[in-house]
Amino acid sequence: MKNYAKVFMLMAALTALFLVAGAALGGQNGMMIALFFALAMNFFSYWYSDKLALRMSGAKEVNRAQTPRLHAMVEMLAVKAGIPKPRIYMIASDTPNAFATGRNPEHAAIAVTEGLLRLLKQDELEGVIAHELAHIKNRDILISSIAAVMAGAISSLASMAQWAMIFGVGRDDEGDGGGGLLGSLFMMIVAPLAAALIQMAISRSREYHADATGAAICGKPQGLANALAQLDEYNHRRPMDVNPATAQMYIVNPLNASTIANLFSTHPPIRERIQRLLSKGR
Repeated sequence: MKNYAKVFMLMAALTALFLVAGAALGGQNGMMIALFFALAMNFFSYWYSDKLALRMSGAKEVNRAQTPRLHAMVEMLAVKAGIPKPRIYMIASDTPNAFATGRNPEHAAIAVTEGLLRLLKQDELEGVIAHELAHIKNRDILISSIAAVMAGAISSLASMAQWAMIFGVGRDDEGDGGGGLLGSLFMMIVAPLAAALIQMAISRSREYHADATGAAICGKPQGLANALAQLDEYNHRRPMDVNPATAQMYIVNPLNASTIANLFSTHPPIRERIQRLLSKGR
């Protein structure tokens, strides 16, 4: 419950930031427009985020005849997790990675790369699948999708504020309650940074919780820990060609970020994740 409360508070903060950003850019009218767009984006995320994520990753659905071992494993672990078996998708990439998507356990999917099946041992693969099933069981996939959409929208507002300053729009502080120059500066600098930090906190909290739940589902925290170490190494050596907007969905960061960028990564440090898993297995 503590994890859920933390995520709820972070989502509330992200929504409030979006409304404040709208007010800074356009006063009361700007806040009302931001509220409308927030509701519209949440509606879109609820119904279509899974389809968009799968399409953007190039994932293709596979049946039992194509991947009997994978289907049997997912089915077995889904029973242990107490959720319906999700649809299974394959991504044509030699770099091992995986993600889960869907608005609830009844409408969920797991996508894995071809490299994941080739690289990992049985207990390691079970750990990864259990981690993704944990995201589905914890119902936190939708939250991350909404957070990503709203953070992206705040960045778009920041870009609008930049162009407004260039063309002299919004410089009158006596207008409709807008922030004028200060509001534009807030939108360009503070709001996107704050949105990124909130999204990072939401995603990191989700990953830690999914690691713990996944280890409980498969009963093999060591297997998941070993898998995380290998996946992190491979994704650093051979980063995946994925849209940065979907990177936060994968079990490990598929992009080879710089040291500075890692400070704002939506994924927790692999070393910390492994330590937490091994401490639970003692």
